[in-house]
Amino acid sequence: MSERIQVEQIVPVEAGIDRLDRMAALVFPEFSRSRLQQWIASGELTVDGRSWRARDKVKGGERLRIDAQQAVLTAEPESMALDVVYEDEALIVVNKPANLVVHPGAGHATGTLMNGLLGLAPELGALPRAGIVHRLDQHTTGLMVVARTDLARNRLVRALAERDIARIYDGIVTGLVDKEGSVDAAIGRHPVARTRMTIRRDGKSAVTRYSVVERFRYHTRLRLALETGRTHQIRVHMQHIGFPMLGDPVYGGGSRVRLDGPVQQVVQGFMRQALHACELSLEHPMTGDAMRWRAPLHDDMLDLRDRLAADADL
Repeated sequence: MSERIQVEQIVPVEAGIDRLDRMAALVFPEFSRSRLQQWIASGELTVDGRSWRARDKVKGGERLRIDAQQAVLTAEPESMALDVVYEDEALIVVNKPANLVVHPGAGHATGTLMNGLLGLAPELGALPRAGIVHRLDQHTTGLMVVARTDLARNRLVRALAERDIARIYDGIVTGLVDKEGSVDAAIGRHPVARTRMTIRRDGKSAVTRYSVVERFRYHTRLRLALETGRTHQIRVHMQHIGFPMLGDPVYGGGSRVRLDGPVQQVVQGFMRQALHACELSLEHPMTGDAMRWRAPLHDDMLDLRDRLAADADL
């Protein structure tokens, strides 16, 4: 199934001179740069009614128009017990549990968050991705915002692209982190394992800030803040600096810590990455009010934290 996209924007003069694909990403933040480049190449994104190359320079004042077909994810509504933290005419904020896939895909045609959202609010069927603005990995828990109208979605997507939506995570990593810091390393698709991401010079810029909440005997609980929102960003970044997320089945390598018996049993019993989206802040897309939601650790991660703390006190 596909939808017809017809939108246009005037390139702001104050943006300066830049490549068409970069300027298109600026004025159409709701679409990925790779998708925009595809539309430029196919002639579905035009400049003042003419086809240009992605590298051609725009100076400001040009009219960029997209007239394209885009595949739309489809899903059937399902009755699902979702933890709705907040709801109004424009937004739904949910606290996602572990082991819940966000979008339908290979091996997950049903039983996804998207199915549940359509069961909760059928009007979301008229929106791309049922209004889902950002996503969490299958085994990551916590807060997600969903738009209920097209206008709210467009404004939230733009706010996300401009880094005006703050997302804070609570995570436990293997190893003892000494102090706060940040990771600034571009992320891209792994050249061989295509379902994984990795650090790449030609990847998309990615920045993660972290600070220490508490230390255990072999692990550290961190507060992690995203300045960008790349796929698997926190998990890739923490592995990159030698402190992988505890329990991460994909990016769990990289630490040199050797665990002893009791702690090893605790870690082996935790079957997902220890990562939770604990705080979400944004400006309401319709009223402009500052909104903030917090969600405590889910029971499995809270139990993990308590058991690691008890071990550290021995």
